[in-house]
Amino acid sequence: MGQEVRYRVRGGRPLSGTAFIQGAKNAVLPMIGAALLAAKGRTVLRNVPVIEDVYRALELAEHVGAKVEFHEAERTVVIDASRLNDPERAVLPAEIAARFRGSVLFVPALMHRTGRARIEGVGGCNLGSRNLDFHYRGFARLGAEVTEDLERNHINVEASNLRGGRLYLDTPSHTGTENLLMAAVLAPGTTVIEHAALEPEVIDVINFLSAMGARISGGGTGLITVEGVEELTAVEHTIMSDRIDAGVFAMTVAATGGEVSLVGAHLDHLGVARWKLEQMGVGFSQEGAVLHVQRDPSVPLRPINAVTSPFPGFATDLQSPLMALATLAEGESYIHEAIYDGRFALADELNKMGAKIEVEGTRAIVHGPTNLRGAEVIAHDLRTGAALVLAGLVAEGETIVAPGYLVDRGHSQFAARLAALGADVERVVVS
Repeated sequence: MGQEVRYRVRGGRPLSGTAFIQGAKNAVLPMIGAALLAAKGRTVLRNVPVIEDVYRALELAEHVGAKVEFHEAERTVVIDASRLNDPERAVLPAEIAARFRGSVLFVPALMHRTGRARIEGVGGCNLGSRNLDFHYRGFARLGAEVTEDLERNHINVEASNLRGGRLYLDTPSHTGTENLLMAAVLAPGTTVIEHAALEPEVIDVINFLSAMGARISGGGTGLITVEGVEELTAVEHTIMSDRIDAGVFAMTVAATGGEVSLVGAHLDHLGVARWKLEQMGVGFSQEGAVLHVQRDPSVPLRPINAVTSPFPGFATDLQSPLMALATLAEGESYIHEAIYDGRFALADELNKMGAKIEVEGTRAIVHGPTNLRGAEVIAHDLRTGAALVLAGLVAEGETIVAPGYLVDRGHSQFAARLAALGADVERVVVS
């Protein structure tokens, strides 16, 4: 039997002090994939979050033939992909791919460097109904041949003659935009990507690719044009801060009360979440690269209505902690999840803690305020896990959140950073 990670949380303490916001998970993962496009030199990535998804991404990079160094104390990754050219190694194995949805971000580099890619263990549904289908359709519009082996549960991509083309996204997915960008930068000719994502992480990835020698225009406008180049070279790049990590910490301060300074956080990156939290009674002030967050615990939180949507709308990744926060507000809050309906798995767990949440399809009604009670709860995904830790920080008694591995996927040293602010929380490893 392997080790199990749990988060043990006890509520009742306001937070105060300073927390350092990690590098952006949703920027570093595509950058690790993009680093494999460089046939020369060593890519250096700084401000890399020490999270499980980064470990998985680096495992994949090594598996396909890159040399990788992860200096965790310095939060720096060095990648040498100069010898990544063996088609036999262009396989993303099931034991990693099944645990790491970001595996698809490695397909463009494998297409360009080896002419092929295979993803194993991608699930048993038909290609047309899979959430990642638009990635493969985009690769096909650039000239790749994409086939699915239903018997072996593989997707095979052959890409001997890629060329520029007209691409579009049904919804402005940041992962989809980044992946199509990586596929287009080395494809001869002009590629146009319509309905592209506007997230700050996408802009950071564009800046990274441009520094490598890519020719990209239109980032942040929704219509991106790429002129294919012959080669990309390795560069050094510092990753932006993680706006979701910042949002979770801001909501935690909102829940417990207190005043916390978030180093590296930027108010503009929160999008609509900033305005929703202000409506609830949270105060923000930006001072250079430090965001100050405060809430007077003697003043009740106000209820909120929120609809998730791509940036600059309310981020779906912040919907779970918002639901936990809404249980404390005086009145009914309404949350419409317009992107991932699976996010509402959190409602049952919060109800175990005494919350009163009704789910009707893609809408949830949160009846507040409720006095949350500690309980053993299940982290169904990364965002649910973080939200349950937040709930535990204001609940009476002890809350156990498991599996903690899912929280570790996206938040570096989560318990330690919260404990430094005065929270009673620890990450426990159980044999």
